[in-house]
Amino acid sequence: MEELLRLDGIEKSFPGVKALDRVNLRVEAGRVMALVGENGAGKSTLMKVLTGIYQRDAGTITYLGKERQFAGPRDSQQAGISIIHQELNLLPELSIAENIFLGREPSGFAGRIHWKAMYKQADALLARLGVSRSSRTRLGDLSIGEQQMVEIAKALSFESRVIIMDEPTDTLTDTETEALHGVIRELRDSGRGIVYISHRLKEIFEICDDVTVLRDGNFIGEAPVADMDEEALIEMMVGRRLEEQYPRVEVTPGRFSLEVTDLVGPRLDSVSMAVREGEILGVSGLMGAGRTELMKAVFGAHPIESGSVSMFGEPVRIRSPKDALEAGIAYISEDRKRDGLILGMSVQKNMTLAALKMFSTPTGHLRAAMECEAASGYVAAFNIRTPSLRQQVGNLSGGNQQKVAIAKGLMDRPRVLILDEPTRGVDVGAKKEIYQLINRFKSEGMSIILVSSEMPEILGMSDRIIVMHEGRVRGEFTAGEADQETLMACAIGRAQEEARA
Repeated sequence: MEELLRLDGIEKSFPGVKALDRVNLRVEAGRVMALVGENGAGKSTLMKVLTGIYQRDAGTITYLGKERQFAGPRDSQQAGISIIHQELNLLPELSIAENIFLGREPSGFAGRIHWKAMYKQADALLARLGVSRSSRTRLGDLSIGEQQMVEIAKALSFESRVIIMDEPTDTLTDTETEALHGVIRELRDSGRGIVYISHRLKEIFEICDDVTVLRDGNFIGEAPVADMDEEALIEMMVGRRLEEQYPRVEVTPGRFSLEVTDLVGPRLDSVSMAVREGEILGVSGLMGAGRTELMKAVFGAHPIESGSVSMFGEPVRIRSPKDALEAGIAYISEDRKRDGLILGMSVQKNMTLAALKMFSTPTGHLRAAMECEAASGYVAAFNIRTPSLRQQVGNLSGGNQQKVAIAKGLMDRPRVLILDEPTRGVDVGAKKEIYQLINRFKSEGMSIILVSSEMPEILGMSDRIIVMHEGRVRGEFTAGEADQETLMACAIGRAQEEARA
């Protein structure tokens, strides 16, 4: 096999932390190399060193047989290395086509943009990915998953020799994921080299040929995927065996805490649901089913046109997130960067932002020591990898940012905690820690609403499950009644009785 890219002995340090310590990576033509490791293992840092966002402290980068030092992303991209970042880098006010070809639009007479050619090329890229949208569509009108497909289309438009995909399926539906995997196989068969970063281990075994494992900034090893199994791979990643992936605890449910009746709002059609104290209510459904819209309506971030919301049998009027927080409802958004965190603020300030009353004197002065102690407790409990509580959240890895967002929601101990895709972009070890924390609060009587696109997570953690389709609840099941086939049948619109048959 032709070796396209090799990184040897890469080292990179930041104040207070050595992010990479003699890390190696090899990419061959016509093969897909998985790059795996827990959050903070150094995967994203390594990719930033490769593409010139960071300059390495030591080690060598060899690309197409020559040692290289890229000055930045444009330099590496022009050389034939494209990266699809986990966090979207798109402009919502422009069209899909304009986002794909920004800065390199096809031009015609007198340098004018050849709009017809640009839309035609963009439509072809979307069709290749199985996306039915017109490339003239405003990007801001797309779901997060659809925007991710646009980011992938943008990378494909460069026809690069090496393509790096950083958690590319994190926001995609199963259908979109299958389409992407088809494109990856096509690229591999055409001689491209793919670096595939994912926490979804099932995908590693479905799509990858080889796997490189990092842990705590160190190179642990490389092996053919065919020689590995999931258990062995997890042990390499976390340095220990994980016993039970979904550690369910049995709790006798208490009173109904939150009850929603005949709720109508944006993309919601007469939705009813209820959750008890000490219960995890799973909310399942395909992308666009209305799961997030329902949670945002309950939290006051989307308007409620009609219907009612009650807490412990008493009607509550929720017109804003402030109302929801005062009623004892906390919401952790699926989009942590847009809705959950202030990236320029510190870890500590983000965690305590919504619970400052807990740390204030009657005269409004902040009890700094108490605030610091509470934040330190969550850093330890969640195993958040940060040099200090003063570190800006924007400098943390995606998974560590997610854990800070969850800690923020838990800080003032809400009565009802809504978790919208809480383990998206989080590694297997950190997932287990998050599940254990969820179970701890469940055992203490908190009501948990868990929205997830991962069927095993819904089945493994929920006590009851509702399934949504096109803004309506299509079925409700106990944990003992539910299985993947039944939930999927409801998710595509079949009635509950038909799904059970």
